[in-house]
Amino acid sequence: MKLPRAVSLLTFVLLLLVLPAAFSSPAAAQIGVGIGGIGISVRIGPPALPVYEQPLCPGDGYMWTPGYWSWSDDNGYYWVPGTWVEAPEEGLLWTPGYWGWNDGAYAWNGGYWGPQIGFYGGINYGFGYGGNGFGGGEWRGGHFFYNTAVMNVNTTTHHQRLRESHGDREQRISRGV
Repeated sequence: MKLPRAVSLLTFVLLLLVLPAAFSSPAAAQIGVGIGGIGISVRIGPPALPVYEQPLCPGDGYMWTPGYWSWSDDNGYYWVPGTWVEAPEEGLLWTPGYWGWNDGAYAWNGGYWGPQIGFYGGINYGFGYGGNGFGGGEWRGGHFFYNTAVMNVNTTTHHQRLRESHGDREQRISRGV
C-alpha cells in the first residue's frame, strides 16, 4: 500500500519535531521575557553566601551593594563580589537582588535603588542587610550617616557615622581636616 505524498511528508515533519524533544534533557536554566523584562530561572538553588570582609568605604555617600550568586549556562552559579557604589541621588538606598522560589524554579529578582529598602528575600547579606530592612545607616540632612557597628568606615576622615549599640542610638559626627 502506497501512502499519499502529503501523508508521508507530514509524518516526516512530525518525526523531525518529536525526535529532538525525546532525546534532549531538561534545561538547567530558562530565560524568560515578562512584564519586568528578561529574567532567568534555575532548577537548583544557589550555594550558601560566602563569609568575606567588607572593604573600606571609599568616601561619603557611598552605599554597600552586597555580593550575590549569578548564573551562567556554561559554569552554573558564580560569585559576584560586593562593592561600594556612590548613590545615584541623595536619599536613595540599595535593595539587593535575591534568588526566589517561583513555579518550580529559582528566579532572579534584581536589586534596585529607591527611597526605602524593599524586600530582598529575607537573605542575611550582612553589613546592615540582615534579611529585613537595612541597619547600615541612614540619610539625614543631605548626608549618609554610617552605622560603624556593621559598616567598614574610616571614622577619622570625612565620614558621618551613626553608632548603634544595644538598640540605643548615639550620634557621632566626624569631619576630617
